[in-house]
Amino acid sequence: MLTIAGNGMGPYSFENLNLDIDSFDTIVCDPNFEESSERILKLRYREAKEYILRNYDKEEILYVVTGSPLFYSAGTIVARLLPRESVTIVDGESSLGYLCRKLAISMADVQSISLHARERPDPSLLLKRRYTFILCDAHSVRKMAKALEHLKRDDISVTIAYKLGYEDEYIGEFDLYGRCEFDLGEPYVLLIERLFGRESTIAEDSSFVTERGMISKKYKRELSLQHLDLEEGMTLWDIGAGSGSCAISAYLRYGVATVLFEKNPKRAAYIEENLARKRVLCSELLVGDAVEHWRERVERPERIFVGGGGARVLALLPELYDILADSGIMLVAVVTLDSLVAAISSLEESAIEYEAISLSSTRYSGKLMMAEPQREIFWIKVRK
Repeated sequence: MLTIAGNGMGPYSFENLNLDIDSFDTIVCDPNFEESSERILKLRYREAKEYILRNYDKEEILYVVTGSPLFYSAGTIVARLLPRESVTIVDGESSLGYLCRKLAISMADVQSISLHARERPDPSLLLKRRYTFILCDAHSVRKMAKALEHLKRDDISVTIAYKLGYEDEYIGEFDLYGRCEFDLGEPYVLLIERLFGRESTIAEDSSFVTERGMISKKYKRELSLQHLDLEEGMTLWDIGAGSGSCAISAYLRYGVATVLFEKNPKRAAYIEENLARKRVLCSELLVGDAVEHWRERVERPERIFVGGGGARVLALLPELYDILADSGIMLVAVVTLDSLVAAISSLEESAIEYEAISLSSTRYSGKLMMAEPQREIFWIKVRK
């Protein structure tokens, strides 16, 4: 049989356990715990899991985890691998519950995110509720400063909760962008309060700043996003981002992380302003030659949208295809026949399958409802 118990807040110790530990044949815990004896096995997660799976039906095992075994814990991962009748869980106070109790905050108002061993937070969850609680590792302050770089200082209030349950516990305001006075190798969490209202998920053309009105019109923008089959938490590259309207709309509607590539410095400045206006999170703007930038990156995005970049980018579509994550989608949008031919030729030379779609539309306006034919758009959709 296996009992999984959380030690609550404070040092790595068994002191908070409300159990008779002498009744167990073996106690498994992280190497950081203070206690030691012949019955205590100090193992990292994988070793602990393997030991438990081999022996849970032969002896009484106590698996001690930090905090609560029900909150971002290895405890529940192990428990799901065993027959339900073989597992007993004894809960301990989680860092989320402890901090909410200290600050008198309802847990119903809090979205929790873990940044342990993750490069960025999930943009579909970040700041969606009034409070976002973040389980942190030593690099999380840097990661959060990057994810929130397009916000104003008064858009959020940040609290650091440092060494909860220890004698030198600290809970107070924290500047994500200033000099950090804390040893971030010690346990800590962040609580971010959103101080602004939620943005509409459908952005009007007039809400963007642009160069002489150059922008993908809303209906074309939304259709492009439909063709991309976006899902929450994905990463989208926008090549030749222009005003940034496509990537920004993708974030607002689908909660994706975005990387925008724009070679024109003036347009890049407009993108910066639009990212700030729309309070876009988990977004990165790369100014200069798109090809040079994407060759320096190591991630493989699930979605790539090519809305500009010129002949060189179209000639290198097979290179983007290779970068695209498995099962990903690349969508190329062009408005001239020359660009359409160039894109298709580039793909066919590398034997890459594609689907071509075109849209023609007419706008009727004024008292006489005069017909105004709109520029035709072509989409080339590639599935990997």
